[in-house]
Amino acid sequence: MSRTSLAGSRNVGLDVTAHELYEVRLGRRRDPNQKAFKYSPPHRLTAAAIPTGTTTSLSHFRLASFSSKPSTRNPSRPEARAREGWRRPSSTTRAGSSSSWRPTGVDEEEECFESIDKLISQGINAGDVKKLQDAGIYTCNGLMMHTKKSLTGIKGLSEAKVDKICEAAEKLLSQGFMTGSDLLIKRKSVVRITTGSQALDELLGGGIETLCITEAFGEFRSGKTQLAHTLCVSTQLPLHMHGGNGKVAYIDTEGTFRPERIVPIAERFGMDANAVLDNIIYARAYTYEHQYNLLLGLAAKMAEEPFRLLIVDSVIALFRVDFSGRGELAERQQKLAQMLSRLTKIAEEFNVAVYITNQVIADPGGGMFITDPKKPAGGHVLAHAATIRLMLRKGKGEQRVCKIFDAPNLPEGEAVFQITTGGLMDVKD
Repeated sequence: MSRTSLAGSRNVGLDVTAHELYEVRLGRRRDPNQKAFKYSPPHRLTAAAIPTGTTTSLSHFRLASFSSKPSTRNPSRPEARAREGWRRPSSTTRAGSSSSWRPTGVDEEEECFESIDKLISQGINAGDVKKLQDAGIYTCNGLMMHTKKSLTGIKGLSEAKVDKICEAAEKLLSQGFMTGSDLLIKRKSVVRITTGSQALDELLGGGIETLCITEAFGEFRSGKTQLAHTLCVSTQLPLHMHGGNGKVAYIDTEGTFRPERIVPIAERFGMDANAVLDNIIYARAYTYEHQYNLLLGLAAKMAEEPFRLLIVDSVIALFRVDFSGRGELAERQQKLAQMLSRLTKIAEEFNVAVYITNQVIADPGGGMFITDPKKPAGGHVLAHAATIRLMLRKGKGEQRVCKIFDAPNLPEGEAVFQITTGGLMDVKD
């Protein structure tokens, strides 16, 4: 899959970390893609500033490939890696990957998905597995989320091969019914990521959930992007600090992500800002096709490294630009549904939280008794795809109000928070 034709000659994709983008904005680098910014899994981690009394997590380390100081430890020695909090992964790691060790902290990560490479042990040709990976399919779980019609569209895969591949994947996975008790046990793997505001966390039942899509909509300056920036940092906190202990992928469609905004938020949580920025991969999307292709390429990274959050800010902006008029409305909604379906599959395949922002449109037909004649864009397609819908609105000064607009397990309610230099916080009396 090539992103060059969609992103232009510079091939802007999810290969750029927020730290590299930060250096570009500071004038230290002219182009984030100029040299050693090609994506590669980390071979080791080098220690960064660790807050006193805080358990080590991903956010307290810097990728060695971007560290100015080489590590004094020998990462090839198992005892050294064990001391640094790493362990050998199971067969979920892709064959040939240089990421041989992964950080501890989330026990469920090892059982989250089955690598597509396991199909080789079931008699599937390695060349056919490579074709699946080239199409953005890196796990057996992701394979079973595709229809046979879409799989036969992959070059080199006939209907007979697809049938054989699907049969092999079914032997590795349990895709049938389960009891409610089993599902309740499975739901214990859900991670809830703090928003930075205790009042908002209580409203959300603990924070932003993994395994589902959380949508925040509201007019401009209501705090949607500020919440996204705070989540970029809080996701990297350890689990016992209500974080996700994982990395973040950020797809920006409006050009509102600012890496320098991450710095004061990281300092508020007592974390090393450069390490936090290194654990955020960033991409600027310019068309809805580019946006969808970025999601396809994201599976390769999530199959190799422990991601916990995917942000799309905003999910609807490019669709409102690339499709115009009622004549293209049906096609727009169909393409939007496909993208939202892909987001849902990513959330369930890799146990990540998907946070999307949405715009609002005027609703003049709401009636004269409606106090706020605005509604979220995207129509019923987006309304049905989002698991939890949050409505944000402005309050007094820097205060914002979040209301549960729709959720399967949360009662209706509101929470007030404020936007500060350190991100979202509770309102001070």
